[in-house]
Amino acid sequence: MKRPASSGAASGPAVGPRGLALVGLVLRLAAAGIWIFAGAVKLPDLRAFELDVSRYGVLPPFLVAPSAYLLPFLELGIGVYLALGLFVRGAALLGTVLFAVFLSAQLWAMARGIAIDCGCFGPALPSTVSPWTVTRDFCLGIPTFLMLFFPARLLSLDRRLFGAVNLFGGATGPRRKP
Repeated sequence: MKRPASSGAASGPAVGPRGLALVGLVLRLAAAGIWIFAGAVKLPDLRAFELDVSRYGVLPPFLVAPSAYLLPFLELGIGVYLALGLFVRGAALLGTVLFAVFLSAQLWAMARGIAIDCGCFGPALPSTVSPWTVTRDFCLGIPTFLMLFFPARLLSLDRRLFGAVNLFGGATGPRRKP
């Protein structure tokens, strides 16, 4: 027995290329917001962040201060590049590596049984390293990780300056010259 052809949303793709481009834009901006917030909240008290970094005990003492003073600016930079959509893949690669380092440091602290503030969001959201902070940070890293493989280029400088397109094409494909 033949089934009648159905009409409606179930017969076609749930989200078209334009919808995927919008989802990508939202993910890119979410990743940017996470990085900008994380960097900005540490800037008012870099000395406190330096103490957070030193408490992990993973860096040699001579690298603690330079790392603590550089990281917030690096986080801001990643966020700004993602927000602008400039060098999305490069920013996402750097962000993904940093998330992996941050998660590893938290897991290392948990394995050693030391109760320290994760330092993730400075004094704005103090939280002791725990399975919760690892899970939270893992989830917060997902938008950045996705940009590594699916760089969202809707409303991006990558598209405007270099003609870069979304991998899923569609309405956000290459610009055509008149």
